[in-house]
Amino acid sequence: MLLRARALAGATALLTLVTTAATAQTSVAPSESGQTRDPATPTVTSYPAAAAGDGATTNGFNLSRWAEDWRSYRDPAKRDDFLDRLKFLPLDGDGDVYLTLSGEVRLRVNHTTNPNLRDSRAQRQDINRIVGGADLHVGPHFRAFAEIAHGGISGVELGAPAATLRNDLVLQQAFVEGNAEVDGIAIGARYGRQEFTDGPNLLTSQRDNNTIRYTLNGIRAWARGSRVRADLFDFKPTQYGDLGTDDDISDPARRFSGVTLGYAVPNGWFGGSKIFVDPFFWRRRNTVGAWGGRIGPATRYYVGTHIYGDAGPVTVDWTINHQYGHYINQDIDAWQLFFAQTYRLGRSKTAPRVGIHMDYASGGGGYGDGKLRDAYAPFGNNIYYSYGLFLTPSNLIAVAPNFTFSPVKTVRVTAEYQLAWRDSVTDAVYRANGQPFAGTQRVGDAKIGDVMRLQAVWSISPRLSFTGRYEHLAAGPSLSKAGFKSSDFMAGWLSFRF
Repeated sequence: MLLRARALAGATALLTLVTTAATAQTSVAPSESGQTRDPATPTVTSYPAAAAGDGATTNGFNLSRWAEDWRSYRDPAKRDDFLDRLKFLPLDGDGDVYLTLSGEVRLRVNHTTNPNLRDSRAQRQDINRIVGGADLHVGPHFRAFAEIAHGGISGVELGAPAATLRNDLVLQQAFVEGNAEVDGIAIGARYGRQEFTDGPNLLTSQRDNNTIRYTLNGIRAWARGSRVRADLFDFKPTQYGDLGTDDDISDPARRFSGVTLGYAVPNGWFGGSKIFVDPFFWRRRNTVGAWGGRIGPATRYYVGTHIYGDAGPVTVDWTINHQYGHYINQDIDAWQLFFAQTYRLGRSKTAPRVGIHMDYASGGGGYGDGKLRDAYAPFGNNIYYSYGLFLTPSNLIAVAPNFTFSPVKTVRVTAEYQLAWRDSVTDAVYRANGQPFAGTQRVGDAKIGDVMRLQAVWSISPRLSFTGRYEHLAAGPSLSKAGFKSSDFMAGWLSFRF
């Protein structure tokens, strides 16, 4: 309650300041035609920005909008239009105190046949997202960020939409941050409601596929040198209501804390590379954990390492983690191994890529009295195995070759064929939300099915993009013998950001 009150007070004050500052600004100075946009980088000092745990920045934009740095727009010659002016609004004569405004409008349609893999009428979701944010910088060592969001949905066969799809108004993020430099080490801390992605994408993600993003409440602190870093955190997830900001609270039942370390491998290794090694040790506590129809307390520890980056034409993203702890009266003993790699067929960054990901998430014990071997991802990228949200890295073995190419300069297409099995045939097939497909634990076949996927992203402009997706899940015997059907999923959305 105290955190929510402070966050709301901070957001109100910041949005009031936004209105005052925006009204006080004069017209935008014109820039030369053809001026290219300076790419932004996350706001860190010496450690490589791409591996600081704040997500990737492309063409100036980051999924976490606070990770963008628009200080170059202090120079009017760097601005292309009036929206560029909103990225740097000085509030004092020297520009040491300035405001950055951000926003997004996303219009999306989802179409799913056999929703929930049951023989039933197709579902259509017409979804909209509206987000607005303000980032206040006071000198080089202090900032405050607030972001509000709205999610709307209509359509056919909607059921009861989750609060991450339908929400009148959400205080999506609100935090304060301080940083300093001590003997060449950048130190800092961020307190409040925030997105957290400092880990493998399959374990920690903002879940941009949702209309309302996944956020947590608490503190994150860091120390970063030129080659090594350490990040510590202690969070409670946001439990969203579906009305306004008053019903969005810190979840009292769950807590996520730990430390992530980082090492930037020297660039001269492997003939020239940008490779990062991130060991991590995390703990997730949940007083209402659920497996096999039982609900009870669970404490799960994660010990692992994430290795990722580029070495010439090869891109790798590898993760190994062991999970242990206890759930009610069961000991936890689970593993996840994720190995994704691609090879670029040419020197250009847009050259075609061939790749494959091979993943193992242990299973077993969800419906038994022995050890619980079902692996669990805290809040990972929930569309990685299925756009329709039908699979997750619990009791799963997946092999997926893929191919990415650009038919024209501004369009990127990825095609993938994924084969999926269960690790344990006495345990269920699990959905992206962690719930089992009922009855699959009583089917003796390992094969879950095949998933054919296609995605195309058209970058119409730096701010405007269109994404289209298609997926066909061909149900294998693990699903079909329990009464579940195959499904087609189609989605398309237009996103405008500033």
